[in-house]
Amino acid sequence: QVQLVESGGGLVQAGDSLRLSCAASGRTFSSYAMGWFRQAPGKERDFVAAIRWIGGGTYYADSVKGRFTISRDFAKNTVYLQMNSLKPEDTAVYYCAVRTRSIYYGQARPHEFDAWGQGTQVTVSS
Repeated sequence: QVQLVESGGGLVQAGDSLRLSCAASGRTFSSYAMGWFRQAPGKERDFVAAIRWIGGGTYYADSVKGRFTISRDFAKNTVYLQMNSLKPEDTAVYYCAVRTRSIYYGQARPHEFDAWGQGTQVTVSS
């Protein structure tokens, strides 16, 4: 199994930037992709971005394209989410997830991922 720990959330103003980190441990060699989702109060958990562990192909939700960048560091078994030009509507708990069952082709539903971190709060004030 893979264990995930997120960090980097916080309270920022609109237009600011934040970088989230997700450190993976355990059977990381079994990872096909890692992704970020977010969940605002009273709403479903939505896809934000994902990256193939091998090859580095990236996928983004339309709402964050051009503002967010996902990247990975093999040596540190860590995935990052650089968030720029933050908006109040980006406020949510952000969760890191890993897909270990099979090759990733851009699936964006939470049930397509196999393990989750505990989440980190991002709050953007207007």
